[in-house]
Amino acid sequence: MKKTCARVLFAVAFFAIAGCAGKKPSVPPPFAEGRGVQLPRIGFIIQAGAFAKVENAQRLTDRLNRDNLNAYYFVYREGLSKVRFGDFPSRDAALKAAEDLESKGVIEDHYIVDPANLPLAQIDSRGETYVRESLAATAERFLGVPYRWGGLSLDSGVDCSGLAMSVYRLIGLAMPRTAREQFQWGRRRLQSDPFKGDLVFFDTGGDGDVTHVGLYVGGGRFIHAPGKGKEVRVDSLSNSYYRRCYRGSRSYL
Repeated sequence: MKKTCARVLFAVAFFAIAGCAGKKPSVPPPFAEGRGVQLPRIGFIIQAGAFAKVENAQRLTDRLNRDNLNAYYFVYREGLSKVRFGDFPSRDAALKAAEDLESKGVIEDHYIVDPANLPLAQIDSRGETYVRESLAATAERFLGVPYRWGGLSLDSGVDCSGLAMSVYRLIGLAMPRTAREQFQWGRRRLQSDPFKGDLVFFDTGGDGDVTHVGLYVGGGRFIHAPGKGKEVRVDSLSNSYYRRCYRGSRSYL
């Protein structure tokens, strides 16, 4: 397993497979035990393209991320991928940005996604369970996708924190990019198992730092991108390796 997916500095190299059972990690300041910070909701989003070739969706994703637009793409239906990016305070702001990118030839067809249509917006009417089920179902769509260091995209590859970020953004929460940042948001669960949709965190280097993340889907299982040469898969928290590395979970709802 590589030690890449959670470092704040993008240039940090790979996971070391040995040595999960290091010293007991301390709680990162300034977050007290059991407390954290609520993630902001995503605003209006630009959705661009309808790509039969996933390589074209990946190319656009990479281009947009060079401008720090938090782009990712997803399988809209079999054989068709779309790209989403941005976080705008109003439909007009998103439309203006989309038209500017269109005028520069960066994107062509586009659609503005209203946050009222994302699963999170229905938490009051349909309940928290509905949103948690949506998180698990969205993560399951990534199963079998190859690991890609720094990757955010279905079919072309994801890394562990990119997977978590994309899943949460698709349901309506502005999850940050790295596992360490993700660990510092939300609410830590104390003396209880994770709930479906929570993120679970690991210290794979044994040095007290968060270096890996997955999304809990119930029954002691979590979905994650385990490392180079592997695909997104389901693993168990009871596995001896992950049990030694486990640092706890965070809830964001």
